[in-house]
Amino acid sequence: MSHKHHEMMFRKKFFVSTLLSIPVLYFSTFISGLFNYTPIEFYGSNLTVPVFSVIIFAYGGLPFLKMGKDELEDRKPGMMALISLAIIVAFTYSMASLFLNTTSSFFWELVTLIDIMLLGHWIEMRSVRQASSALDELKKLVPNTAEKVVDGDETEEVKVSELEEGDIVLVRPGSSIPADGEVVEGDSSIDESMITGESEPVSKSEGDEVIGGTVNKEGALRVKITATGEDTALSGIMKLVDEAQEDKTETQLLADKAAGWLFYIALGSAFVTGLAWTLATGLGITTLERVVTVLVIACPHALGLAIPLVVSISTAMSASNGVVVRQRTALEQARQIDTVALDKTGTLTEGEQKVERTDISDEDFAKLASIEKNSEHVIGQAIVEEAEDRGLELHETDSFEAIKGKGVKADIDGETFHAGGPKMLEELGVENSFEEFAEEEGDKGRTVVYLIKDEVIGAVSLGDHIREESYEAIEELHEKGVEVAMITGDSEDVASAVAEELGIDNWFAEVLPDEKDDKVRELQEDGEVMMVGDGVNDAVALTRADIGVAIGSGTDVAVESADIVLVNDSPMGIVKVMNISELTYSKMVQNLFWATGYNAFAIPLAAGVAAPIGLTLQPAVGALVMSLSTVIVAFNAQLMKRKDI
Repeated sequence: MSHKHHEMMFRKKFFVSTLLSIPVLYFSTFISGLFNYTPIEFYGSNLTVPVFSVIIFAYGGLPFLKMGKDELEDRKPGMMALISLAIIVAFTYSMASLFLNTTSSFFWELVTLIDIMLLGHWIEMRSVRQASSALDELKKLVPNTAEKVVDGDETEEVKVSELEEGDIVLVRPGSSIPADGEVVEGDSSIDESMITGESEPVSKSEGDEVIGGTVNKEGALRVKITATGEDTALSGIMKLVDEAQEDKTETQLLADKAAGWLFYIALGSAFVTGLAWTLATGLGITTLERVVTVLVIACPHALGLAIPLVVSISTAMSASNGVVVRQRTALEQARQIDTVALDKTGTLTEGEQKVERTDISDEDFAKLASIEKNSEHVIGQAIVEEAEDRGLELHETDSFEAIKGKGVKADIDGETFHAGGPKMLEELGVENSFEEFAEEEGDKGRTVVYLIKDEVIGAVSLGDHIREESYEAIEELHEKGVEVAMITGDSEDVASAVAEELGIDNWFAEVLPDEKDDKVRELQEDGEVMMVGDGVNDAVALTRADIGVAIGSGTDVAVESADIVLVNDSPMGIVKVMNISELTYSKMVQNLFWATGYNAFAIPLAAGVAAPIGLTLQPAVGALVMSLSTVIVAFNAQLMKRKDI
């Protein structure tokens, strides 16, 4: 039965039971005496209270009786068993009073107790449902239909469930992308915030991947479907989130044990209370009131809600911020991490070569790019992309030739140009007139490419570009007192340059993939380690670390070796993980303190320790106090949503 169904059931039962409680309260001797009025009399009016009470007990109390029975059958008595015991005792005594012809009964306390319990459970179910609202919103992201391209430029509307891999769909501005795919035509920007947590729209053009459920903001796109149904990123996220919400943290397990203990504490307290009051005043209505009030107050209702609700909300918050939690214990543990170890390529850097600095005119840079446009080397392609970004017009070339291990050459307007690194200079016997530029860039671990025509005309440096978010992420980790380490297979020069640039505390260079495990083990000698990598060549290290965090690539979220997956490839996701961990733990502690602390105060008061000074709790007031604690716990958990992580 879903939380939505439970919520509607308790809501309906609360309103119906409350309405039926009005005659019980009106004809109650205690209430009429309290407000000094005389109830109207008619034939059978004396039966109004017991008849309506029986109806409320059978209708409103039935869910608690069933759930209490289930707890006892599972040999795990908890709050439902306590609630059932309380209302059974009150009902049995009240019915017995009719046949024993006593003046005392417990009917009005019974019905108000049931009403308040129903209200508390309605609020609980509503809170749990609202906690999952972010996930419900994710489900709504995927449209029901899509425009499938058929017969060239013609389109037809089809159900998303009918799409297959390889189909081409037209995604108009403002429409949601129906499934994961690759852009085959068009340029636009995509709002991926609900899935990756990226606040700014992401530019997309031909060849870029897009995620089903994200929203096309500007231009029309033609997208080739690459994954459908359960194979999409959104389905993967939803599956992992559902699994995470079922996974119990250490704190939740402790709360479950505490709820079980409280059942026996309540029974013991009720027995001692009943015995003490019987010895003091005899077995009567006062003794019964004290016993029932103790049982009601001791219901671990708030305790049962304290942790699950925080878990549900934090998991939903994580998913909507691009953090997919696979192991709940990992999220709880993240706040205790001493060292964050990061892979360099694709994690701290963008994982591809980009032009970093130039000492060349635009005219000559256009010639360099023109020569490189026929090259398949990643460095050549990076130079061409930079020229295109600058809006430079490229030249036609002739006699292109790739010189293995040295560079390329080509003719432009009848003149021969060469492009390459130091080995090309040696091959041509040309003096390097940009030596200072080369030394400065070399110290930063960058590759330098020269344009040569009889002599060196200009120089360009390229490197694996450091993500802008890496600077902020490492700064915030340091502010939290966390050390940052880098583990990379790159050379010492490249590693030290990146480490110095980012302010990394410790780094390991020239580390092979199977050696990363040893480095993580070495870091663990000084404390708990979180390893962050791409989940491919870092799999062993991710498993070895106390917490493994895999940086996904938008659609790659099911990384088996990781405890947590960042859908967005930004390292700021690491900071979000730690912030969510701290917030979650804080709310858990606050809720546990309230859920258990109020019992330490309320149970003795319910037992009557303050009776000598005239202070006692009626059972209905006890139920109100217990329900109030549930409301406070639920409200406190909901406040998490207002926190900026």
